[in-house]
Amino acid sequence: MTEMPDDSTAADTGTLEAAAEPERADWVSRLADDVIAEAARRGTVPVAASGISPSGPIHLGNFREVMSPHLVVDEIQRRGLEAEHIFSWDDYDRFRKVPAGIEGVDETWSEHIGKPLTSVPAPPGSEHESWAAHFRSAAEASFAEAGIRYRGISQTEQYAAGAYTEQILHAMRHRREIDAILAQFRTLPAAKDEDEELQRALDASSGAAAEDDGSAGVESGGTEYYPYKPYCTRCGKDLTTIEAYDDESTEMTYSCQCGHRETVLLREFRSGKLVWKVDWPMRWAYERVVFEPSGVDHQSPGSSFQVGLELAPVFGWQRPLGPMYAFVGFGGVAKMSSSRGGAPVPADALAVMEAPVLRWLYARRRMNQSFDVAFGSELQRTYDEWDALLRKADAGTAGEAELAALERATSTAHETLPQTPRRVAYRTLASIVDITFGDEAQVLRILGGLDAEDPITSLDPLRPRLDRVEAWVATHMPDEEHTAVRDAPDREALDALTETERDGVRLLLDGGQGLPAIEEAWTLDGLTHQVYGVAKVQRGLEPGAMVKGDKELSAAQRAFFALLYRLLVGRETGPRIPTLLLAIGRERVRELLT
Repeated sequence: MTEMPDDSTAADTGTLEAAAEPERADWVSRLADDVIAEAARRGTVPVAASGISPSGPIHLGNFREVMSPHLVVDEIQRRGLEAEHIFSWDDYDRFRKVPAGIEGVDETWSEHIGKPLTSVPAPPGSEHESWAAHFRSAAEASFAEAGIRYRGISQTEQYAAGAYTEQILHAMRHRREIDAILAQFRTLPAAKDEDEELQRALDASSGAAAEDDGSAGVESGGTEYYPYKPYCTRCGKDLTTIEAYDDESTEMTYSCQCGHRETVLLREFRSGKLVWKVDWPMRWAYERVVFEPSGVDHQSPGSSFQVGLELAPVFGWQRPLGPMYAFVGFGGVAKMSSSRGGAPVPADALAVMEAPVLRWLYARRRMNQSFDVAFGSELQRTYDEWDALLRKADAGTAGEAELAALERATSTAHETLPQTPRRVAYRTLASIVDITFGDEAQVLRILGGLDAEDPITSLDPLRPRLDRVEAWVATHMPDEEHTAVRDAPDREALDALTETERDGVRLLLDGGQGLPAIEEAWTLDGLTHQVYGVAKVQRGLEPGAMVKGDKELSAAQRAFFALLYRLLVGRETGPRIPTLLLAIGRERVRELLT
């Protein structure tokens, strides 16, 4: 191991070892055990790291880069142990290309390619001073709403302040050793097109995994390999080549494609950075990182994380524990990209779902499992699963891993996240909001009929879920699912009813043979019993009879529901019939069906 100046002191790890808990059922606890043990082995405290280049919107795929270390550090802190989550904003990375889909940004932004992200103007209309600050600010607001705490580090500020000066000089002194290590990986075959997972990952990443390792300087005319890349002090871009460097004086001469050439003392120079594949392991050592997961784009052969295994010892450290995480999609689409516009960001998800639900989606899946964050009708099923888990937890029937994921979703070591006090099914609320166009008085009227024994008298206990539903109906509800109740009865359809259909409508409205009049059944449960009971009564059964496996009965019920949809909303499907009836109201239901 090459010697590296180290001004840190080892932590007392006795407490860590003593406080480690027995292995538990969920992946977060198991990783926390590993991180605690690894930190003790290294004689330090558990430090977990995330890093994102704010080159565009920080999307829900990037969010796994944040959530995974957060969950592990939070588990360690829940145990009463010291641990830290650091978050590197790689805002000193170069602006690689003009992203598509960002409003107001066109190809004229290409003049900024090669500059640090903090030197690129923010998109039009932004209140922020730079491209990096614009996207960082939006992401940080979402992270805070989701309960994520971390120590944020701007790499621009670090390099500008000279924080890494000794590390840079060390890397330059050991450039031949670094070059020899990198050379072992440069000959590896490139990813093949048929490796679909890797190709998708590389296409969708921020681009850091594919950044130059410094060898391009030699290829473009330099006489020697250098792990450092200056930003030109005239044009501000990294289109530079180091021509000469003296280890003793740290005198460096570089030239730029813009025509500028200068000689500086690297010890005092603040306009440049280590190339990515050297920068990352350097920061592992500087921050004493023990845990940092990454995506497949960083873990393929020859990529940053793999090369880091050999490069970290150059800086006096070992590569941290770094399991690979699978990517996150949305609506069935493959991994999202921050270099292309349009991918959903955490703020998009938090607009239509509560923070605990979003956290749960990431906490319940092992890191190597991919999943989608639903924005269409699938979101209603996500909420059905969430509510089912809450009921199991209340009943004491949830499993250990389920309870662990629920605890991580609803709270952290430092706070409890807001939850909706009174849970009404997301799909029920969506139907009501849709039919009433969000009129809160009408929403409350309908909700008041859901439970006769415990009527809802205020919308406040339904928030924040109701607020998320209103946003979803306005922005994501599929057009074909919006419901428009008829303005007047369909006389032609009513006149054409068969005797069976006419009898079914009469039973629904006026009751008989065990069914009450519809006004007497005016709760969600009562109307559910009513609409399912019609077909049973017509078959000579009691309306509350439990019948399983009767395909003819099921077909008759479906046919009756379709009839009601045609008469009430003019199509074959719609919201659940009991919810629809409540939304329309007693008098209007009678008017439309008579």
